[in-house]
Amino acid sequence: MPVCSLASVQNQITLGEPLPFSVRDAQRLLLTRGEVIANEAQLQALLQLGAMVEFDEVADTLQLAQRESPALRLPRLPAEWSRVTGEVKQALCGPPSQMVGALSSVTDQLLVLIDLSPELALSQVVRQPVTGSGHYGVNHSIHAATACHAAARQLGWQPHEQRQAFQAALTMNLAILDLQARLSDQVSPLTAKQREVIHAHPIRGAEMLSAVGIADMAWLEAVRTHHEVPDGSGYPCRMTDVGELAELLRFADVYTAQLSRRANRPAMSPHQAGRRLHQMSASSPLTLALIKAFGVYPPGSMVRLASGELAVVVRNGEKAHRPLVATLTNAASEPTPTSVLRDSARDDHAVVALLSPQAMPVWISDERLAELIGSV
Repeated sequence: MPVCSLASVQNQITLGEPLPFSVRDAQRLLLTRGEVIANEAQLQALLQLGAMVEFDEVADTLQLAQRESPALRLPRLPAEWSRVTGEVKQALCGPPSQMVGALSSVTDQLLVLIDLSPELALSQVVRQPVTGSGHYGVNHSIHAATACHAAARQLGWQPHEQRQAFQAALTMNLAILDLQARLSDQVSPLTAKQREVIHAHPIRGAEMLSAVGIADMAWLEAVRTHHEVPDGSGYPCRMTDVGELAELLRFADVYTAQLSRRANRPAMSPHQAGRRLHQMSASSPLTLALIKAFGVYPPGSMVRLASGELAVVVRNGEKAHRPLVATLTNAASEPTPTSVLRDSARDDHAVVALLSPQAMPVWISDERLAELIGSV
């Protein structure tokens, strides 16, 4: 059974209250679900011991959150996203013998988080840090998978197809995760060796997945062909017969990569990335679904209103350019202690500019954004 460290789920522990999962070390069970960690000294002793919990029990605690009111559960979700991101890194970069079970488990956990708040999930993709944070390859895999899932839902794909799209996107760059992390900070042009590795990564990634026991042929084929283009200009085989899932992976890969800062270029805004994607393949329903899923101003975007107020988008509106927003400042751009929900469909509250986070006089935390999303 795949496991994760107790440290990675420490935020789910309340001293003196029943544990939501069992705790074990490599040889034996230490605490069963329902027992308590009495004090900080006991917790620190378990952490120093390298105690672990099983993935399935952690996923169960997320399932319980679905029965809570939004006001209770949403402020905790950013911490859960952070925790599960660590587990995704372990699944993608850990022992191959555990990959199949670990991928299934982290997929379950991420899809629960998306279901709990699709808006917060989209904001995780949009609100990428200006400075490097975490493992770029792993973060990009999660962002691309989230985008694929959002587009698949927009397209009306069946739940098993949505999950398949999510897992294929999560693993499509398996063969170059560490190279992606290095390239995000590299200013010089690609070396010949780097080009060779990039060119081969779709086939190598599919081979790696097959070797660890992934038997879903559609998943493997999508990974193998996600850089092929119907006009034959793609790689590595210059195919012209490209499947729908592979095309969706390519679009999500490109769209989410453009939202990330690189050492040699700034991040694009969602509007710019959407426009670039539209130029790539304006006639594709896959492109249109991806753009529509995020909207012109996705949740988490910072905007200026016609009123002069600065605000953060908390939900897409009925029209792509008319989102629901929460104010962060008054008309003089002075931070305010409370936020007011505004419907930008009203002319006096219309969005007049999309801002970069650096242009804002006040920053909003992921926890605060989650609270605002929950208040809608």
